[in-house]
Amino acid sequence: MEKIALIDLGSNTARLVIYDVMDGYFAVSEERREPVRLGETEPDGSLKQTRIMQAIATLQNFKEMCTIKKVDKILAVATAAVRRASNQKTFLSDIYNATGIRVTTVSEEEEANYVYQGVINSMDIPRGLIMEIGGGSTKFVYYNRRTILHTKIFEFGAVTLTNMFVSEGKTPEQCSDDMVSYVREQLEQVDWFKEIDPDTQLIGVGGSCRNLARIIRKVKKYPLDMVHNFSMEVEDFNYVFNMVRTLDLDKSRRIKGLSSARADVFPSALAVIKAFVDYMGFTKLIASGSGLREGVMFNYVVPQTLEKPISDVLGYSLHSLASHMGVNVSHAEQTFNLCVQLFKQLRVLHKFPRVYVKVLRVAAMLHDIGKSFKFYNHPKHTSYMILNSNLWGISHKDIVFAAFVTDVYNKEEVNYTDWAKYSSILSPEDVEAVKKLAVMLRLAVSLDFGMRNAVTEITCDVLGDSVIMKLELNGNANLELNAANSVALDFKKIFKKNLEIL
Repeated sequence: MEKIALIDLGSNTARLVIYDVMDGYFAVSEERREPVRLGETEPDGSLKQTRIMQAIATLQNFKEMCTIKKVDKILAVATAAVRRASNQKTFLSDIYNATGIRVTTVSEEEEANYVYQGVINSMDIPRGLIMEIGGGSTKFVYYNRRTILHTKIFEFGAVTLTNMFVSEGKTPEQCSDDMVSYVREQLEQVDWFKEIDPDTQLIGVGGSCRNLARIIRKVKKYPLDMVHNFSMEVEDFNYVFNMVRTLDLDKSRRIKGLSSARADVFPSALAVIKAFVDYMGFTKLIASGSGLREGVMFNYVVPQTLEKPISDVLGYSLHSLASHMGVNVSHAEQTFNLCVQLFKQLRVLHKFPRVYVKVLRVAAMLHDIGKSFKFYNHPKHTSYMILNSNLWGISHKDIVFAAFVTDVYNKEEVNYTDWAKYSSILSPEDVEAVKKLAVMLRLAVSLDFGMRNAVTEITCDVLGDSVIMKLELNGNANLELNAANSVALDFKKIFKKNLEIL
């Protein structure tokens, strides 16, 4: 396993993320960030000396952490503030002399492409408009069928807008109104915005969008602790916007879910979102936890994404998590294969649409992950780990659904106390679906009990009050047959049919 550190020197924040890299996959093992505010420049466009010294001190600390964590390689990128700085070369030279870190300044086009790579390889959204609000710039990337159609980069961001419009002689509301008006004027100059298909989904990227998602989650008492793929209604955004635009800095810092280091520039980011959703008429905004840093890592770890995005986002995410947690991937894949066969063969009984296969896939691939913590009561641990997995390419509802399937598959009943916590995500009708999918998962796990692919094919005939299950075998399968027969009672209870395995 290789350890890679990525340093993102942004206009607002410097961030260090250390990744474990495993044969085409990567997972975060450590993260640190500091608000360096390089976007606050001198009138001549140069970086302020105080900010330079703060940034260098921060990178020295990052370098020390990389040494302690035995990092194999450091990748470092700088974005808008450094890119535009008149003293850019001197600054980068000073960083190298003080830390030995070579920072690459990415162009506007490279930055937008990294953001796109981070989103397209972690979200299953066929047609999207990415809005990334940074400290010194705001980027829009419009794509369809995994191809970029248009890109627009504005030279204003949360930090620069704050510097432009916030002053002691103006109320917070006046500052916000001025920013919204200014951004609206800039948006009206982009012709292709008017060509965007109405089915396009708006995807928010960057620290301000993540903070917005956390605030809305807390306001709505959303039960899942996950930002990535969180869908925010515009009416919920407007509630937060109208609240924040009236607050002074001290009160903003007390907002639950908002980073205190971002409190002074957060209203500016909200002004950009407000101007855009009103101008375009979007009704919701989907938060992405992946952006530039993930785009850089995808290009490094999975070089083929430079030419073609990952086609199976969920599959990649599942294999990444399974590999990182030491799951027996071969057994997990065989379990899912058997789940799919059971789903097809028993469709006349369960009558579920094919979208439920995605739930089964998560449950099957990760059904053993709880054993990495403790064997006893491992389905409960598995359920918790899925709920906190931050999987890519799948809805929050399906993640919760899969977590309950893995919890139920080793016992008879749903924990209704836990179920009540997720009543805003799951419906009462989903209870029976969880039970049926859990029985299918139990059968699939049993039919690969020896983890040797002994069962190759399943055929089911529904005859009266019985289901006759015929198995094609590869060698001895006594262990698998004994384990599968032990599921017969639960099968009858849930499907109201006797199960006979031949």
